[in-house]
Amino acid sequence: MATLDSLKEALKQKAKATASSPKQPLSDTQYSAGFDILVRGSGWMTYQGFIIPQLSQLLAPLFNSRIHISALEIGTGPKSLLGYLPGRLRRKVRKYTAFEPNGLFATRLEEWLCSTSETESPLPCLENPPNIHPIPFVLPYIIGSGTSTGTRENDEKYDIILFCHSMYGMKPKHRFIERALEMLVEWPQGGMVAVFHRDGALHLDGLACHRTASFPTGVVSVANDDEVLDCFAPFIAGFIMQDVDVDKAIRVDWRKVCRALGRREKDQPGQLLFSSPNVMAAFTQHATTLPELMAQVPSVKGDKTVKNREARLHRPASIIRPTEVRHVQQCIRWALKHGVGLAVVGGGHSGHCLWPNVVSVDMGAFDQVHILTAGDGGDSGSDSGSLVVAEAGCKTGDIVRKTMAAGVTVPLGARPSVGAGLWLQGGIGHLARLHGLACDAIVGAVMVSVDSSQVLCIGCVPSQHRPAGAVRPENESDLLWAMKGAGTNFGIVISVTFKSYAAPTYLTRNWVVPLSDNLEARLRLSDFDKLIARKLHWNCSADAYLYWEAGQLYLGVTMFESSATRFTSVTPTPTPVDAIWGPQDDFKAVDGVSLFETEMYVSRMHGGHGGGKTSSFKRCLFLKRIGEANVADRLVAAVETRPSPLCYLHLLQGGGAVGDVAADATAFGCRDWDFACVITGVWPRDQDGTEAARSAVQWVYNVTGDLLSLCSGAYGADLGPDPRDAALAAKAFGPNRPRLARLKHRLDPGNVLAYACPLPKAPMEQKLIILVTGKSCAGKDYCADVWVSVFIRCTHKSLTARAVSISDAIKREYAAATGADLSRLLWDRAYKEQHRPALTTFFQGQARQRPRLPEEHFLNVVYGAVDVDVLLITGMRDEAPVAALSHLVPDSRLLEVQVQASERTRRIRRGCYGGDSDGDDNKDSNNSGSNLTALNYRPSLIFDNNTTGNEAAKRFTEHSLLPFVNEDLQRLANMVRQLPDFPRPGIEFRHVLGISQQPGGLALCTSLLQTHFTGDWAKVNAVACCEVGGFVYASALALRVDVPLVPIREAGKLPPPTVSVIKPLSHISSLASNNSKEKRIEMEREVVPRGASVVVVDDVLSTGETLCAVLQLLDEAGIGTEDVSIMVVAEFPVHRGRELLRQRGFGRINIQSLLVFGGA
Repeated sequence: MATLDSLKEALKQKAKATASSPKQPLSDTQYSAGFDILVRGSGWMTYQGFIIPQLSQLLAPLFNSRIHISALEIGTGPKSLLGYLPGRLRRKVRKYTAFEPNGLFATRLEEWLCSTSETESPLPCLENPPNIHPIPFVLPYIIGSGTSTGTRENDEKYDIILFCHSMYGMKPKHRFIERALEMLVEWPQGGMVAVFHRDGALHLDGLACHRTASFPTGVVSVANDDEVLDCFAPFIAGFIMQDVDVDKAIRVDWRKVCRALGRREKDQPGQLLFSSPNVMAAFTQHATTLPELMAQVPSVKGDKTVKNREARLHRPASIIRPTEVRHVQQCIRWALKHGVGLAVVGGGHSGHCLWPNVVSVDMGAFDQVHILTAGDGGDSGSDSGSLVVAEAGCKTGDIVRKTMAAGVTVPLGARPSVGAGLWLQGGIGHLARLHGLACDAIVGAVMVSVDSSQVLCIGCVPSQHRPAGAVRPENESDLLWAMKGAGTNFGIVISVTFKSYAAPTYLTRNWVVPLSDNLEARLRLSDFDKLIARKLHWNCSADAYLYWEAGQLYLGVTMFESSATRFTSVTPTPTPVDAIWGPQDDFKAVDGVSLFETEMYVSRMHGGHGGGKTSSFKRCLFLKRIGEANVADRLVAAVETRPSPLCYLHLLQGGGAVGDVAADATAFGCRDWDFACVITGVWPRDQDGTEAARSAVQWVYNVTGDLLSLCSGAYGADLGPDPRDAALAAKAFGPNRPRLARLKHRLDPGNVLAYACPLPKAPMEQKLIILVTGKSCAGKDYCADVWVSVFIRCTHKSLTARAVSISDAIKREYAAATGADLSRLLWDRAYKEQHRPALTTFFQGQARQRPRLPEEHFLNVVYGAVDVDVLLITGMRDEAPVAALSHLVPDSRLLEVQVQASERTRRIRRGCYGGDSDGDDNKDSNNSGSNLTALNYRPSLIFDNNTTGNEAAKRFTEHSLLPFVNEDLQRLANMVRQLPDFPRPGIEFRHVLGISQQPGGLALCTSLLQTHFTGDWAKVNAVACCEVGGFVYASALALRVDVPLVPIREAGKLPPPTVSVIKPLSHISSLASNNSKEKRIEMEREVVPRGASVVVVDDVLSTGETLCAVLQLLDEAGIGTEDVSIMVVAEFPVHRGRELLRQRGFGRINIQSLLVFGGA
């Protein structure tokens, strides 16, 4: 399928060859007509399937970290991309500017954003009308030329700048991005520039991407109609001819070009299809920091030649070539500092070892192979007594050549040019059935951590090959396990230590069997599988090739037999193949080096694929029982559909020692297979980057898709960030994917190695944020540290926890303004107390100037600790902080624990007995009440810290805090189904009531409601509930705790006498219905005696309106707020229900929720 880029070149060439008339740019009307054709139908799928999801995923962390967002879009078209984001993100946009040079688009954009229809505006929370410039966005140095964009006006700064629909006409592109980077806000983490580009490579001359994504499967469908093509072709070409008659003539030619290049498919009659791959590149202010790295580490001069032709088409930001371990450390420190990823070049076989606008680390200088016999480096860990230390820049051929000279070998792959990426992710060679995979022979490694940049020594590494300063990580066993099958994902490997085996010699034999038809092909495959392959000893392996040549389908078979002794017989011993297919065509006795050249695809098929004449693209699936009809038929059909005569299937035999290793013993979890099926697309090398190459790649993916349901796994070594690899990655690593995901999250939290084989994201369990409040010297910091230690020691949960003081930020600002000693302010209590009055005055002044200062500080702390499961924050100055701040972190659970201590205890801790009281403790924390009556709200939990020692604090953690990270809560959360665009578009609905429809769901939920209640069920007189959601859970809970149920219903449905109040519609009901009519709810009078203790149970807490009405009703019935508690199954903090309850006078009621969700 021709790309739009190749269509553009063809149209321009046709115009150049046939017309001498001057060109002229498209009018706004002509451009608009062409653009509308581009984005309609299948073209819109690119937006739905790639641009909008990628933009949402990219911007969510940025938007969540800000109170409001300012945005600039460049080349928007008729509608803003931001207008298609989820509602919670769109509502963050408060300032909007756009540059759209097409006047028609600019008008349509303004009309769309300023819509007064009944539907919600695309950007509903803009503080001012959108500022839309109907002119191009140009570089500053052009501003004086009379085409000023106004980009210098008021030096506007933005949180997000989007180049929406490619950067056509912007040259050089990197200068425009650099200008955009200058326009980003600097506080606190800066903003982001995102580019969406269609077709062609996006070469940006040394700018380093924060994140990239690609969409190679985009397609544009155009009606095969003269009138449509006359609009579409000029849009793609970018011009029309000035002379009217010449223009008419060229449009006729352009129609022919479109029809010649466009693909026609049966399921889309009357349509011409063109490939429209898209890429996204995101940049932060750190994009220009590459010179900083290049000043520290050597780089490759000129182009780097790598084996993989796909990778050679990519233009990385730079290729760094470290020559020392410290250089690798510097690369990682640079990447961590600036929030960018790194690619790694080993053997150069990976299609993602070079990636556009990403820095690649070429390990080629680490090219030594060392062989150590027993006694040279400690315990050898191998049967032969020898270890082989291979550095990460070595190729398989180097290792085999050097080890063979020493009489040993390592079971590596079948090609001499492959590198460390193969050994670390599997390594299937001709010794695999006898000794296992290459990764199975790994006994140790030296690696640089991509989390800390430390040099790590893992497993068995001879002492003389341990770099100075290398340390053994705490999770050494996890890392060694991961190295053996997924080792490219967790650090940059410096060297690998292998156990070795005696070097064998090999006898190779070949058979080539012509196949007359599909039936014979199936029968021959069945014979090969059942009568030959399954009968071979482990020291033998048989590879099969299914290919076409000269119009004939063939099955080629190569048998490899290894022996520790040299083959001396001129005539080989008979094999099962001889009895079925007759004598072999040829046989050879070879050593491990010569073995590489005996591969049938190298030396025989299609005249031999060696010698650099062809390029290839491969993906590998693991198959069982290839002779069965359903498998064999698909294999034969796959070869029949090849787009090039050179494409073939290669079947490498497994079993034996490969399957003897338990699936969970190493990261390589796919062990149960008979053959590794390598689907190989091949094309002449001089056609790299052409339609022939693209067709061969797509054929590989088509075949893998057809075989995926039959396979027992996929080989991860080939896979990368291409979205077409996602389905294969889901089949890689077998049962080990969840463990690998957790390790990736822990060992590479910054996703520095983003271009390795994709692993699933670790299940994102809710972060627990604990706000530790209390009076001065109550022991808040001490308690927080104790609680952190208990969380961390929960080894069965593998939790990470951290305590942070929110007041540190204001102390830093105060020190900078006054010259105070920051270190002493942070760590010297006496010094801090001396400065406390001035510090408080300074904070109050800053808060008056910056009304959102507390929220800013809170978000800075939270987003500075994204890598922890439990975050404890001390130094809070906010009143009712959970109600005030929870909407800022709607996907996290926020608790307040108030630490209390008697005045005497606090004086002792301050170091003074007797004397005056503390005075205004609000200087330390506004949450200063020593009992609940001093507050107009209720903390989540209270800890009495009057005792000495840490035992009470530890018991409190175990009893009151650890339950919030209980696995049962996550199980319950997993039962809540998410429904997008319900009850109307833009709403992300959580079906909380659906828990009761899950097996065991209702029992689990009511059990958690019972155990998480912080009160005493023995003192509860009634459980009250309102409407369906409450009835389901409250009735089951009331039965469980043996407490009467008090239903609250719509007026008129309970017998008199009753009391009633007005209740507004619930949040979801108001969204689902155009009827905003309020209704009355009622309960039976005197069903609950005055002064009784009541627990109100509901399914959700959203806006809080329903619960407010219930509490008002209970008050009417004589039940005071001091006697009421609230328990809900799920809370949606974004709607600020707790804050509404507090404003309505119910802040002192204890509110508990089992689950917390963002969205609706």
